[in-house]
Amino acid sequence: MESMLVEAEELRRQVGGDFHERLVEITYADAARIADRAVTRPQQPPRFDLDRTIDRLVTSRAFGFPLMLLMLTVVFWLTIAGANVPSSMLATLFLENLHPILKTGASAIGMPWWLDGFLIDGVYLAMAWVISVMLPPMAIFFPLFTLLEDFGYLPRVAFNLDNIFRKSGAHGKQALSMAMGWGCNAAGVIATRIIDSPRERLIAIITNNFALCNGRWPTQILVATVFIGALVPAHLAGLVSALAVVAIAVLGVVLTFVVSWGLSRTVLKGEVSTFSLELPPYRPPRIWQTIYTSLIDRTIFVLWRAILWAAPAGALIWISSNWFIEDLSLAEHIINTLNPFGLFIGLNGVILLAYILAIPANEIIIPTILMLTVLSSRMTSIGAGAGVMFELDSLGATLSIFNAGGWTLLTAVNLMLFSLIHNPCSTTIHTIYKETGSAKWTIVSTFLPVAMGLAATFFVAQFWRLLGGAG
Repeated sequence: MESMLVEAEELRRQVGGDFHERLVEITYADAARIADRAVTRPQQPPRFDLDRTIDRLVTSRAFGFPLMLLMLTVVFWLTIAGANVPSSMLATLFLENLHPILKTGASAIGMPWWLDGFLIDGVYLAMAWVISVMLPPMAIFFPLFTLLEDFGYLPRVAFNLDNIFRKSGAHGKQALSMAMGWGCNAAGVIATRIIDSPRERLIAIITNNFALCNGRWPTQILVATVFIGALVPAHLAGLVSALAVVAIAVLGVVLTFVVSWGLSRTVLKGEVSTFSLELPPYRPPRIWQTIYTSLIDRTIFVLWRAILWAAPAGALIWISSNWFIEDLSLAEHIINTLNPFGLFIGLNGVILLAYILAIPANEIIIPTILMLTVLSSRMTSIGAGAGVMFELDSLGATLSIFNAGGWTLLTAVNLMLFSLIHNPCSTTIHTIYKETGSAKWTIVSTFLPVAMGLAATFFVAQFWRLLGGAG
């Protein structure tokens, strides 16, 4: 608007008394140019328009959804494949190099074993895992997502999904916050600010947890590779594992629609609001500005919150593994208590305790499960001691630990399900409370997925046993 006023003032100075006549001429000329672009006349061949040509593809009934899935698959692939090397480098730096240095330094100054373990094996390791696992995927996903937004493609995604969201009683713009949730659910919750209706924004907040965030991808990929990929010949293992993970992500989208439909017809009844979805022109993304903004406003902000929540998680993990009651650690007592229920729903006590301890960060689920399995199975030759989280480079060695913990194919399938359908992490819970200002809806957002996850694993376990499956 300001630039238009400046141009008008410049025009007024140039044309003097004929200003109004000249302004009308320019206005009509602009209108004619816009009409010439938008209106097709039978007697004239249609003008080529790049934006309209692209839109015929990306918003069409035939190609819109396949292209959308292809684009998201490429983004996920770039995120996962691109994050492997920097994640490995950070893990080497923080876990293999710096962790022993800290341990040596603590020993040199005579630090008590319990303080050494609490601070270095507990607090430090949890924060190191979060940084090494969480930072690289977010640093890749958020810039890619923002580039698609700047290019003008994401509004087309919302356009494609608008009808489905409307039928489920939600808002079409929820497609954008859901897509953001694939990078981080906390960022997805913040992204719901683009929805004006409080009711529809609340639906988007509650269901954002069903978007499989990057903190849960490592769990999905590892379990699918070790268990699902092993069911087929080696040359098909990678493809089948990838398809299993994609199926879980698609299930999350389906659950988003189903739960949105259920909420909009029960506790969050109301009319679906109408909105005008502007399809902006395609334009070259501002790459450096996008990278800077996405790294500072999204990646660093979310990572810092996750680190703050990971510190107490690491402390709890170490304490639970090193506080002994009658020759058993507190963690072993809890595992033994949870194990009957865990096995009943196709999981086990180790997995349930790991998800309780790792509420602050999904990134530490696998290291926590491995540590607790080694602890409860008394596998003294593996790992670095009680309360010390670890991962193994060898898939075979990882499978051996799972087998020692009594895992079956049912355990793996239900872990993949529960990894999708469980409570949000602490960072997301805190963000939900900040965005809603309501303890009630924060509790609903936290415990609704837990109830659904337990119900889903229960039904899968019963169906599995009905078919005669082991476990």
